[in-house]
Amino acid sequence: MHKPQEDQQAADQAMKDSGKTSEQPVTACLFSAAFFGALGSSFIYGYNLSVVNAPTLYIKAFYNKTWIERYGEPLGAETATLLWSITVSIFSIGGLLGALSVTMILKILGRKGTLLLNNIFALTAVLLLSLGESAKSFEMLIIGRFIIGVDSGIALCALPMYLGEITPRHIRGSIGQFNSILICFGVFTGQVLGLPELLGQETRWSYLFTFMALPAVLQLCVMPFLPESPRYLLIERRDEAGAERAFQRFLGKKDVSQELEEVHAEARAQDNLHTASVMQLLGSQAVRWQLITIIVSMACYQLCGLNAIWYYTSGILQVAGFAESIIPYITLSTGAIETVAAIISGLVIERIGRKPLLIFGFVAMAVFFSLLTVFLHFQDSLSWMPYLSYICILAVIASFCSGPGGIPFVLTGELFEQSYRPAAFMIAGIVNWLCNFAVGLLFPFIQEALQAFAFLVFVVVCVLGSIYLYVVLPETKNKTFMDISQSFAKINKIPVPSPGHEMELVLSCKPDMNGKVQDIIKMESSF
Repeated sequence: MHKPQEDQQAADQAMKDSGKTSEQPVTACLFSAAFFGALGSSFIYGYNLSVVNAPTLYIKAFYNKTWIERYGEPLGAETATLLWSITVSIFSIGGLLGALSVTMILKILGRKGTLLLNNIFALTAVLLLSLGESAKSFEMLIIGRFIIGVDSGIALCALPMYLGEITPRHIRGSIGQFNSILICFGVFTGQVLGLPELLGQETRWSYLFTFMALPAVLQLCVMPFLPESPRYLLIERRDEAGAERAFQRFLGKKDVSQELEEVHAEARAQDNLHTASVMQLLGSQAVRWQLITIIVSMACYQLCGLNAIWYYTSGILQVAGFAESIIPYITLSTGAIETVAAIISGLVIERIGRKPLLIFGFVAMAVFFSLLTVFLHFQDSLSWMPYLSYICILAVIASFCSGPGGIPFVLTGELFEQSYRPAAFMIAGIVNWLCNFAVGLLFPFIQEALQAFAFLVFVVVCVLGSIYLYVVLPETKNKTFMDISQSFAKINKIPVPSPGHEMELVLSCKPDMNGKVQDIIKMESSF
């Protein structure tokens, strides 16, 4: 006969043991998955954000030349504007389609399989974009931009999900920031390769698109030899042996029973072990505020004004008196600042936390946007004012990449348990691409109406986003997915599991765990 007090102490100790995270160094397997996964996904997305800027004039000239050869007359101004607008905006439309399709692909192929399949879209787009000039077909460029958009839409959902599921919780934020770091590095690489001395020439601009094949091929060479997400294998595929091997490789240790038990507990806590549909996610009270939080943070990610910053950069440098020939070199500082800020964020996120970095980033952006508005208003009055404007632009970029530029993707993976995660990423992706499209469509009209005061719109977005995150978002660093879900239980108005129920969830995964499960079951049944 067991003594209740001894049984309770044993149960408490078992709960502590199951909640511990062995803070081991990052293994080569985990680092390779993060780096090469992001290289063939996030990097390509970031690269495509900047790659069309340098050869814009050459591509437009190619459109005009092709039109003359076909129809014997120059391309009309309105038609030229329409074709270029389609070329730029169709990237976002492709991204939206990719986000809409990602749930189905993830369910069939898993996380790693989806990333590998996505390279087919990347390489197809590379062929179309690279050969469009020689084939004298601007349609190939437009279709290529659409397909690389599909690739980016899938990548920005599948990669953060994969990284969040393969990483121990004490470094989940840092590894998750590989997504943001490689996006920024992709933007910077596009700026560098677009310089006139490299590929930003009339005879070489098509090679800018050919370069995208390199990260896709590198991912194809490495990812097949890396494990699938152990959480996907265990919860969705019921492959415990495969999940154990995956954990062993990612964590670099033989005994992964603690990690397996945590995943088992998460599976037992879920009402629906099958992948939830978008409608099921939208209708679930248990994840209502998690969903609202992701929608708000992802909308702020796009609507906070960073995309609009690029509109002013070259103009401010011209007013400051810089020669037009050296402006491309000066604007490299924006890509460099982005990358450095994202790396610093990845290094400090596990110390500072997600919530403080997000709020700091949005508040700092609001401050520097306000200062930028003042400096732009007076830049014609004082000769040195444009320099302050450019410093503000760099500060806005650094503030964005310190938190808002990557953490929304990390949070989307953390705020939802396994069955809801694919649908959550799909909704986050839809919000991301719709807002991206809206900014590109509406900002020119806002800028025309408000002039230098246009950035005050983004100040409002940043302030409102900060207030919402301060009030609603709990800190998620070093917490299990179950702990994070329970943090929302009160605001979602659902009952919080009792300590006894939590112990049963954790300990019943392994009937013989430390010989204590049977004691707890007997102890609970005696009450």
